[in-house]
Amino acid sequence: MHELSQMIKDDMKPALGVTEPGAIAFAVAKARSYTAGQLVRVNVAMNSGMYKNAFTCGIPNSKEVGNVFSAALGYVAGNAEKGLEALADVKEADNTEAQRLIDEGKITVELSGITSRIFIEATVETVTDKAVVSIRDSHTNITKITVNGKTELETEDENKSEDAETSEEGHSIHQYTLQQIYDYITTVDIEEISFIKEAYKVNLELFHEGLKNPKTTFARHLLELNGGKEVSENEQSTASLMCNAAIEARVIGLDKPAMSITGSGAHGIIATMPLYAAYKVNGYTEEKLLRATALSYLVCMFIKEYSGRLSAFCGCAIAAGSGMACALVYLRGGTVEIMAHTLNNMASSITGMICDGGNQGCTMKGIAAVDAAYKSVDFAMSGIYICDVHGINGKTPEETMRNMGLIASPGMTGTEKTIVEIFEDKLKN
Repeated sequence: MHELSQMIKDDMKPALGVTEPGAIAFAVAKARSYTAGQLVRVNVAMNSGMYKNAFTCGIPNSKEVGNVFSAALGYVAGNAEKGLEALADVKEADNTEAQRLIDEGKITVELSGITSRIFIEATVETVTDKAVVSIRDSHTNITKITVNGKTELETEDENKSEDAETSEEGHSIHQYTLQQIYDYITTVDIEEISFIKEAYKVNLELFHEGLKNPKTTFARHLLELNGGKEVSENEQSTASLMCNAAIEARVIGLDKPAMSITGSGAHGIIATMPLYAAYKVNGYTEEKLLRATALSYLVCMFIKEYSGRLSAFCGCAIAAGSGMACALVYLRGGTVEIMAHTLNNMASSITGMICDGGNQGCTMKGIAAVDAAYKSVDFAMSGIYICDVHGINGKTPEETMRNMGLIASPGMTGTEKTIVEIFEDKLKN
């Protein structure tokens, strides 16, 4: 299997609800599995991106939101064997028990630092045992497990510095140019990337849940704007509906997973669902859709691995939106040069969009991303684009994508700090 095929396959993971609550619940459930006896306390320390993204986001199978309740449910009913779908089996009685533990002061969370590097440290202490599970760099990457003071597991990632994590040479995607990525997606054996079909199966089920569930609001209005049809003759309107009904369903915690990419369900949705709309409206072949999706994923990864997995900018709109835009150019028969021009248009427009957590606002950000992508592609296909000399655009598309990522990390570290401070002030008030 080609390295890029393997890269996509390894990165695609189903995630129930927003990824961060799932990761918190997974860490707590894993720590709990090493303990017995009556609970004394659960504490979860996490980096600012984790803290922020889970702050008010919906939790699957619960009416509650946020990181404290995610930790409580992870202890009460989390299934570590299910990874990011750790809360798939939650029942109403589990919500009641979780609330009881919170009311008794047994569940706490804390901010460990302002950084885009993923970090979770879940501590479960009972009357007889104490287990600590550490996660770094990706949402389910356990780097250390300590039980009653004895180290049961420790990987190389545990002691890797943040500088090493964020170095420009740190991810193999950066060894490729946009031209090389294009050459790969146009020549790879279609059977080798047929696993991508699973992303559409998962994301379409989430989309349909968003349409039928009475808890959604944006989804129904987007359906109305699309003439009451799932697929209309208006490609952009159909794309916005399919993309953002799925995002809304995800962020409010409906009980269907998204297929995540770069550790995010919303990234996975934006990178795929508008392409599916284009496929349905225009009658593209399934093969062309799968090749386009591989391109979308890889451009998303390229930007995201510079910005950091969790940062102060909206990688869903910026990284996944840019990948999706390049894929739209491919579907329309455009060249790599037009893709580069599209990236310039994206970089010059929505790069500064902030991420203020996984919440209902992600739906509006998704709507803006689809709008920006379609306009960027339409302009670029007509020979209209922001020239390389302007703003953060680079001399090459690789430089442009790198610069987009650097705006987030280290560029927006101060913004991240301010966002978290606003959240903490809201808690006090």
